[in-house]
Amino acid sequence: MRLQGKRAFVTAAGQGIGRASAEALAREGAHVIATDLKGDLLAGLDVAETFALNALDKAALMEAVTVAQPDILVNCTGVVHAGTIMDANDAEFDFAMNLNVRAHFHSIQAALPGMLERGHGAIVNIASVCSNLRGLPNRFIYGTSKAATIGLTKQVAADYITRGIRCNCIAPGTVDSPSLHERLRATGDYDAAMKAFVARQPMGRLGEAQEIADLVVYLSSDESRYMTGQCVAIDGGMTL
Repeated sequence: MRLQGKRAFVTAAGQGIGRASAEALAREGAHVIATDLKGDLLAGLDVAETFALNALDKAALMEAVTVAQPDILVNCTGVVHAGTIMDANDAEFDFAMNLNVRAHFHSIQAALPGMLERGHGAIVNIASVCSNLRGLPNRFIYGTSKAATIGLTKQVAADYITRGIRCNCIAPGTVDSPSLHERLRATGDYDAAMKAFVARQPMGRLGEAQEIADLVVYLSSDESRYMTGQCVAIDGGMTL
């Protein structure tokens, strides 16, 4: 198993990419600490430890990460806001930046001292193809925040490249997940919205959470030890 003896901390692990990633890391031998705002979503998750955690509570998040002493940190927290810049307001912008970026900043800041002391660490942030990689209609706040996630990733990688710490991020296209289905239902026409989302994927299908999780495992393992500061698009060809 590729991650035997490693400790991994995963945020937003209750469903979707976060849950698939936590399970994939555990299957590869990692001692996985899986957290989510909604603790009930963690039920049935086959990992070493689970507990409810509000990633927007800086003190609680940093304490949890510090206690966990992870060799692997996977930041999956995120929220998707719909609309253009003319639809945006400060409250929604602040919330997205706090959950999509600031929570990553705090968890990394808490994980780094232990990683530096041990001389190794792998950090994986979940960004999006909707970022500086590609603009998508009606995703102003989301795309802006995910572009910031990519910038954060590269800065951390640059600062600690000589200290055994690697920081990479993943930019998924549209992935089949509970949160996606919630957004589709919120449009008022689920079927039409699903057709539109599938149509923008050149492969003609949505991504699967497990496909993203497989990449999380790779970026967390020594197989990617020569790789840092990268944003890997796994998007069904959206960025072609």
